[in-house]
Amino acid sequence: MANTLFLRLEGPLQAWGERARWGVRDSAPEPTKSGVVGLLACALGLQADADIQALSRQVRIGVRCDLPGEPLRDYHTVVGGVLSAEGKIKRTGSTGEIETVVSERYYLADASFLVAVQAPPELIERMAEAVQHPHWPIYLGRKSCVPTRPVFAGTGDYPTLLDALRAAPRCDRWPSCQETRVRVVVECAPREGVRRRDEIVSRAFRTYATRYTCDLELEFPPVDEEMDQEV
Repeated sequence: MANTLFLRLEGPLQAWGERARWGVRDSAPEPTKSGVVGLLACALGLQADADIQALSRQVRIGVRCDLPGEPLRDYHTVVGGVLSAEGKIKRTGSTGEIETVVSERYYLADASFLVAVQAPPELIERMAEAVQHPHWPIYLGRKSCVPTRPVFAGTGDYPTLLDALRAAPRCDRWPSCQETRVRVVVECAPREGVRRRDEIVSRAFRTYATRYTCDLELEFPPVDEEMDQEV
């Protein structure tokens, strides 16, 4: 039985906030675990914090950055929502209108990632069915970021996340994807990698626990050789 689900996350814009708060909404350079778990929760129709937290604890993810994309900064203004010290909505002194909030939002443009999700086989089967027939619409980090292709990219059985990412077919957007060395980010044991806070504790209160990831590289044959092997 399969222990790995593959997701192809590709679109004009993606946003994977790792430290996004208030007026600045950042994006990590690759999909975060909280973002991937949120995508899976949408597909499965999970809404309660306890269910989403349980899902997060059952899965491990690895990301292969086939096309890293380009960082994009967007300037937003939002009317209302700023409270004064008295707890009232702020208004401008000159006109008395509700104060406008500036919000800087960051995205990744034209990126393509392959995500490997490992979990017990029964859960892999449920998630594979759900991402092909999602309960709610799937998006890439923010609701405005829609995928340009189906996210389901198959299942398989692999001993490790690295083995799965090494074996899976590469991005098919030739000749855009020509790099022979591709960055991968995989979950690892505590203190073996970089500490990150993207393990969902509560979606409602936006609280996260620590996990660890290793930043590695996979080497692939040049594009011409790879295409020759497929003929």
